Amino acid sequence: MALKWLKKKTPQKAPQEDREHPLSEEAQEAQQIAESVAAHSLPSTFKGGGFGGGEPAQEVVAAEAAKQGLFSRLQNRLSKTRKAFVSRVDELLLGSKEIDEELLEELEEILITSDIGIRTTVVLIEKVRERVERKGLHDPQELKHALQSEIHAFLKAPPKPDLILREKPHVIMVVGVNGVGKTTTIGKLAARYAKEGKRVLLIAADTFRAAAVEQIEIWAERAGAEVVRHKGHGVKPGAKSDPSAVVYDGICAAKSRDVDVVIIDTAGRLHTKVNLMEELKKVRRTAARLLPGAPHEILLVLDATTGQNAISQAQLFHDALEITGIALAKLDGTAKGGIVVGICHSLGLPLQYIGLGEKPEDLQDFDGDAFVKALF
Repeated sequence: MALKWLKKKTPQKAPQEDREHPLSEEAQEAQQIAESVAAHSLPSTFKGGGFGGGEPAQEVVAAEAAKQGLFSRLQNRLSKTRKAFVSRVDELLLGSKEIDEELLEELEEILITSDIGIRTTVVLIEKVRERVERKGLHDPQELKHALQSEIHAFLKAPPKPDLILREKPHVIMVVGVNGVGKTTTIGKLAARYAKEGKRVLLIAADTFRAAAVEQIEIWAERAGAEVVRHKGHGVKPGAKSDPSAVVYDGICAAKSRDVDVVIIDTAGRLHTKVNLMEELKKVRRTAARLLPGAPHEILLVLDATTGQNAISQAQLFHDALEITGIALAKLDGTAKGGIVVGICHSLGLPLQYIGLGEKPEDLQDFDGDAFVKALF
């Protein structure tokens, strides 16, 4: 077995004087991770009456309360994943007396069935094995802290730069197959930017699906955004407008109207994958021709409930379009939220947003620290 070395090297029980420390090294490390997300609670300086004993600044308290509310919502939305993943890990470890190959194989099965994916699971288990050997772990409960630390490391990503301050209009091209929540995500993004005081214009370039234009118009009205569409979809009955022509008109309008943010909706299905990708490339070229550097972001929307198919879709779109970021929708509706870990590790693309519900505020910036804290 791969862990024969582990049984041989398992350290003897610590002497009595060492047992005075209630936390193992792994537990202390996990505690440090929890402390790193302490921003989701009110800072200690505000709990005792603010700075210098005075009243706390209302703006700061309100901001911290908002963060706490977002984290609480994330924690609630991940309940299905927590029950399907962490609860199974707890049951496994509580019934085990030592870390052996059989235990790791069962842990591996839990990770795979939680939709973390085979490739990511293999790497994760190997890293856990290395920790076990390097730190001489022998208590199964310490294995959970090791797993938590490694998952946290997979989810670390550099912060997204504020590109909107650099380019105007800032153009975001949103792509994804039909049914993943693409139009809803666009509406939520529009509402977010509008709330920040930015002038937003939506381009209805998904001319191949009749309902898409109507959905975009509804979201534009809700968000207080403008919309550019081609009426009637074409000259002949049943004919479709050219998506690139809509994008051309939309960007021209954005430049003339002093718009801050342009969000382009695109088709998610054509007769073949090749046709779809060629159409999307044409849209991208049109945007670049009118505005150097555009689109400044190509955001791929994925459906968390589709599991490993989401990773396959991401690879396909990335190969064709060079995706800059991912929005993972419907995370609240699945028990297989482990897909978050698989996406971050397998694709090497930043996970920028997660969708936790139907309301505009349910589209949250992805925070790896908060995700791990809410999950465990």
